[in-house]
Amino acid sequence: MTDFPVDFLWGSATAAHQVEGGNTNNDWWDFEHDPATAAVESSGDGIDHFHRYREDFELLSSLGHNAHRLSLEWSRIEPAPGEFSRAALAHYRRVLTALRDEGLTAFVTLHHFTLPRWLAARGGWLAPDAGAVFARYSARVAGELGDLMPYVCTINEPQMVALHGYLEGYHPPGITNPVLWRRAGEALLGAHFDGVRAVREEASSLTGLAVQLPLLAPAHDRDEELCEVMRHEIVDRYLDGLTGPGRGDWLGVQYYRKQWVDSTSPTWFGTPPPGTPTTQMGWAVHPDGLRQMLHRAARTGLPLYVTENGIATTDDTERVAYLHSHLAAVAQALAEGVDVRGYLHWSAFDNFEWSEGYRPRFGLIAVDRTDFTRHPKPSAHAFARVAAGGRLDREGI
Repeated sequence: MTDFPVDFLWGSATAAHQVEGGNTNNDWWDFEHDPATAAVESSGDGIDHFHRYREDFELLSSLGHNAHRLSLEWSRIEPAPGEFSRAALAHYRRVLTALRDEGLTAFVTLHHFTLPRWLAARGGWLAPDAGAVFARYSARVAGELGDLMPYVCTINEPQMVALHGYLEGYHPPGITNPVLWRRAGEALLGAHFDGVRAVREEASSLTGLAVQLPLLAPAHDRDEELCEVMRHEIVDRYLDGLTGPGRGDWLGVQYYRKQWVDSTSPTWFGTPPPGTPTTQMGWAVHPDGLRQMLHRAARTGLPLYVTENGIATTDDTERVAYLHSHLAAVAQALAEGVDVRGYLHWSAFDNFEWSEGYRPRFGLIAVDRTDFTRHPKPSAHAFARVAAGGRLDREGI
């Protein structure tokens, strides 16, 4: 007896700006080159996936993956308002064709954190026409590439785009304003609906939204009310907002940690209690949170895919243990009746981790950034064994 269905999708994920290299026309390039921001270094050449995608997909396929999540770089495709690059679209057609030819089911994200520089200059997601502009881009991509995109994710982690960019100031545009934080969240959810409509008009792709769902808890009794506020703004606003025929066809669940809400913290989030296992990012490891958040997401009635889950660590034995405990949580959710149809690990490769730079190591595959050679870790082979058999070894993977 297996722990996962025979048609379960197994794979990993990347994002264009984190792996391609040379994405110089977006807001993140500007942010990471501004010494006044939280960014510690430039994305630079990434891991040169822009040129090495074929060998990367071959490697992932050899490691037992049958699906892969990646994003398209909006600033390459639409370098100026309404001006679409034939060369960029042709490049992504080659990328997606290579992915298909390796037998990997494509989950294509249209917006993964980066905005074209010209849209950021007009206010980004707070620009009055942001939703219409995103719909125009989504329609063009779907019309050109829809035959190679069985699954389309409109926006990656809209609540984190809003939280990090407009409340914490940790990501572009580097704002710390509670009013604009909520306004940005509303705009991003609305843009998802705009994107779904635009894609459906041009292609038969199944559309979805990828949301990060941390397990939130109050740090102290006094923080219970604030915890409810944060849960509404980060979780409930997006899940309860997915109503009506335009909400999409599936939902991506992204889970990394348990977080404690603390009203005395400048960010409203406290540090994990002493003795809590944590990652390179300082995030609390809490596997059952994934099971709980899958149950919460299931209340939308949409089929679920785990579109990101992983650990930043330089100790790959920790990654193997993390994979086992979190895949066990997925298996338990399945046994409890939750409709989970796939698991995409974050990340395929060690890559650029936004304001943290290249220090955090999330990848199943290490990359030597002096020559860009790829080196699968033991965790990559452990993951391959689970994908091949659909079964977790009780002692580990």
